[in-house]
Amino acid sequence: MSNPLYDGLFGKHAGHTTPFLRLADGQVITHQDFLATSAQIANVTAQIGLKPGDRVAVQVEKSPEALALYAACAQAGLVFLPLNTAYTVDELSYFIENSGAALIVCDERSEEKLGEVAATLGAKVETLNGDGSGTLMAQAQVMPASFSTVDRDGEDLAAFLYTSGTTGRSKGAMLTQNNLLSNAYALVKEWRFTADDVLLHALPIFHTHGLFVATNVVLAAEASMIFMPKFDLDQILGQMPQATTMMGVPTFYTRLLGDARFTKDLAAHMRLFISGSAPLLAETHIQFEERTGHRILERYGMTETNMNTSNPYDGERRAGTVGFPLPGVELKITDPETGQTLAKDTVGQIEVRGPNVFKGYWQMPEKTAAELRADGFFITGDLGKIDADGYVHIVGRNKDLIISGGYNIYPKEIELVLDDQPGVLESAVIGVPHPDFGETVLGVIVPAPGATPDTDQLMEAVKGSLARFKHPRKLVVLDELPRNTMGKVQKNILRAQYQAMFTA
Repeated sequence: MSNPLYDGLFGKHAGHTTPFLRLADGQVITHQDFLATSAQIANVTAQIGLKPGDRVAVQVEKSPEALALYAACAQAGLVFLPLNTAYTVDELSYFIENSGAALIVCDERSEEKLGEVAATLGAKVETLNGDGSGTLMAQAQVMPASFSTVDRDGEDLAAFLYTSGTTGRSKGAMLTQNNLLSNAYALVKEWRFTADDVLLHALPIFHTHGLFVATNVVLAAEASMIFMPKFDLDQILGQMPQATTMMGVPTFYTRLLGDARFTKDLAAHMRLFISGSAPLLAETHIQFEERTGHRILERYGMTETNMNTSNPYDGERRAGTVGFPLPGVELKITDPETGQTLAKDTVGQIEVRGPNVFKGYWQMPEKTAAELRADGFFITGDLGKIDADGYVHIVGRNKDLIISGGYNIYPKEIELVLDDQPGVLESAVIGVPHPDFGETVLGVIVPAPGATPDTDQLMEAVKGSLARFKHPRKLVVLDELPRNTMGKVQKNILRAQYQAMFTA
């Protein structure tokens, strides 16, 4: 029997009493104990009647049990679909329906509402709370602590992660076992992870960064991690002396720098600090190095590809760049119109090809064909250049994606809610610089003729429809939006106009 993902990340730890998860309360969960829990959960999925290839939609708080559910899905050959804990039931309904999930695992607070969604699809619902309680673990605890690993191929699907463009519905990026495994192995080698490493893990586990980068790398390297429910500054500072490495979004590093307790001595034994999911300001790089002597390592990845590039472990880590393509990954800069490869130091669209690149978008052949070329190159939607020394620079996005605190935010989704409100003629949502989050959301409103929109009321409407991280930090009212001769809204002008709103 063979199951590359399970065998390569989880199964190889069978019988090992080495530490895997170190919890904030001092409890240590060994590899062996973790695998026993995941096997029990796998037995529950089999008893429910799930078959290899079925999708499991998961919206739960971060916990050891939530991570064990990921391992259980790998062992049982199920497709793991983690969903942001901030999503509303309206948002979740689309993901569940589109994926055709056979099982929904949620917090018991969402059980009733999601049960209604599940009933229309014939899906099962189980609960899992942040403290490990709920119907899933109640059943798991009476199950055998071993499970016969389901035979899977490296090209079989392991996970769905939903992403979206600036228009239209979210797309389910189909990630194979080989996509996840190849990336984990490349990063272990690139970042010099070993069994001696202890990773400070304060990221959420519903997206690529916390789940497929941080967790998979730790598993592949046979390392351990300090597994924290969320980023808590006091806890991070308290736990850092026990860690060797940390992965975070830029906000983590600005928060550390904002606290006088974060000193060179506190970080002295750390081997590596890694940042991603959003651009790190050059001034953060400089301040961090001045404070600690460490130069943060920046890398570049996305939902459809996991990691594509990384600044070097040995050699110059250049601020403002994302380093070089990972071994086995090809990256080129092309003309958005012609697809022709451009010369060094010329800005164009970034395309990547490699074993990390996803299989396509679930049930969206047209979208797949538009973004994934026949020769295997994926058109990322990011604009960048490769300098004379080979470093990759991200200079912007040819879609208006906003990345705030590491979360992807798509303006069109917010604009649709705003445009639907009384007194609003139209809206434009943009990302503007923010000292803590890298970027934040600003909404620009044009009133309907004779109307005076109540911005407080508009904010309440957004709060009722969308997850908190998508809420505009502020709404401004303009008589009209700037447009070009073709009538297209010029968001670049708005970004320039309001770029200092939160940084002045």
